[in-house]
Amino acid sequence: MVAKTFFGFEEILAKELRDLGAQKVEIGNRMVSFYGDIGFMYKANLCLRTALKILKPIASKKIRNENDLYDFVQDIRWKELLDTNDTFAIYATVNSTIFNHSRFISLKAKDAIVDKFRKETGRRPNVDTDYPDLTINIHIQQDLCTISLDSSGGSLHHRGYRTVTNIAPINEVLAAGLLLLSGWDGQSDFLDPMCGSGTLAIEAAMIACNIPANLNRKEFAFEKWLDWDMDLFEKIEEVCLNKTRDFHHTIIGMDKAPSAVKKAQTNVENANLTEFVKIKDGNFFESDKEVEGSLHMVFNPPYDERLEINVEEFYSKIGDTLKKNYPGTNAWFITANLEALKYIGLRPSRKIKVFNGKLESRLVKYEMYAGSKKAKYQK
Repeated sequence: MVAKTFFGFEEILAKELRDLGAQKVEIGNRMVSFYGDIGFMYKANLCLRTALKILKPIASKKIRNENDLYDFVQDIRWKELLDTNDTFAIYATVNSTIFNHSRFISLKAKDAIVDKFRKETGRRPNVDTDYPDLTINIHIQQDLCTISLDSSGGSLHHRGYRTVTNIAPINEVLAAGLLLLSGWDGQSDFLDPMCGSGTLAIEAAMIACNIPANLNRKEFAFEKWLDWDMDLFEKIEEVCLNKTRDFHHTIIGMDKAPSAVKKAQTNVENANLTEFVKIKDGNFFESDKEVEGSLHMVFNPPYDERLEINVEEFYSKIGDTLKKNYPGTNAWFITANLEALKYIGLRPSRKIKVFNGKLESRLVKYEMYAGSKKAKYQK
């Protein structure tokens, strides 16, 4: 199988897969390949935090032209995967000098499937791009064509808990990946001081409590497959839920906009995490560290691509607030405004290249020591 992800998340996705029990895990570009049975496919969709989709390759072959593609698609035993009353959709990605139109590839493959059914049964399944019973993925890399079934359906960042959002909310998979890259493991208190609709705080709680990432999701594509095993899925879900763990610290999401606070609270309730996540009204620049001991902070401040702000003033305030009010804090944040980082006035101890959508960004870490840095090393 193949798990697709964002740039920079390949290593943490591979670790997630190994921890779940995947075999033959291999890292690629924005993807990780692995082996597992049908039950593991269910578990991967349910539990992986940094995967966008789980594809199940069913055939691969070198092709030279559109006729080769047509014959290759026709050779697959589609009646084992699709009924004439079912619907299907085909999506193609092409990186080739031989083929250059993904839409044409999709149409040619559709013709091959439809013609085969007509010839064998006198009937044909219909195409439905909105709610297909089977989603087929075709990937052509030069002359190598791989046909896969999309076991996820909609992107796995659609967790199911986020029903209300603010301007430019952070993608749930991106949020989970940033948290894992920051080393968040639930062993300290957590704060998102600019929480927006609450995504980082919610994902932090799910990681801390080891709650399956997609527990609240409405459905997966494999639930419409002919070999769908509901009993097996429910058994796997039960086993995963039995592996949740207690959390003995605080997770706080804070925002100065009352509308954002309300939305975040709604999303926390949807995720059934009100026991673990507290959302409150507050301006980070007027706040202080409220907990004893180590604090883990991850946030997504606005940058001028999304909201009109005075970048120099805003980022200077972030640095000042961390310096004066948050001793004993590991502060991480993501920004696509790389120039803005020079206004923080602090030297980051880590910089990790990531992408927020198409925006090249950096996840940066600032270590705020409880005493002086010198004193820390003398202990």
